[in-house]
Amino acid sequence: MKDTSNEPQLGKIMRTLLFAASKHRNQRRKDAQASPYINHPIALATILADEVGITDTIVICAALLHDTVEDTETTFDELECQFGNEIASIVMEVTDNKTLPKGQRKQQQVEHAGTISEKARLVKLADKISNLRDIASGPPADWSLRRKQEYFEWAGRVVDQMRGTHPGLEALFDEAANTELSA
Repeated sequence: MKDTSNEPQLGKIMRTLLFAASKHRNQRRKDAQASPYINHPIALATILADEVGITDTIVICAALLHDTVEDTETTFDELECQFGNEIASIVMEVTDNKTLPKGQRKQQQVEHAGTISEKARLVKLADKISNLRDIASGPPADWSLRRKQEYFEWAGRVVDQMRGTHPGLEALFDEAANTELSA
């Protein structure tokens, strides 16, 4: 395992961003413009750092890496080796088990959200904020109004399990959740 304990904080964040960008390099979001996927992890880090002032490098790095295990060929061992156990563990806490059917994964997120660590809850809250904002402003082309509403309702159930974690993030979520959706 790489010893990153004395690594400068900005350097660690930039190394993490480079790793995430490389892992997500061929992925696109499902919006009509097929935006580069890396924009999503960057949005989480921006929500955390710029919008609510979270400066914990571990949380920012975990946000940048949050979908690498779930959506790329990245392994937990690889994250642990590159970034240490704490970051890798947070990523694992927010990673869905893709071997389960979608409905079961979504239900597990609701059930699991209240039991994850505080740092993982920060990442999960930022993820839900980013997803709601993306769905409101540039949803997947084939999503109906009903599907968007269902996602918003489900995200609300996930976030309800984490209430009391961070008032600023919760306020941003509530603001995003109250966005008027169009067909």
